[in-house]
Amino acid sequence: MVVCVCNALKERDVREAARSGCQNPLAAYAAFGRKPQCGQCIPFARALIAEERAAHAA
Repeated sequence: MVVCVCNALKERDVREAARSGCQNPLAAYAAFGRKPQCGQCIPFARALIAEERAAHAA
């Protein structure tokens, strides 16, 4: 699933960034050399990162 149309980031990219230690969307985007453009994707990216962090903590 596409998370960010502006940057062509997919769900797997954001999850990978979260597993690599990124704690928020800005850090996840920076890991791929990108930054949010319109911002509509931030809530979804934040939820994915929280989900990955929770799964990793368990």
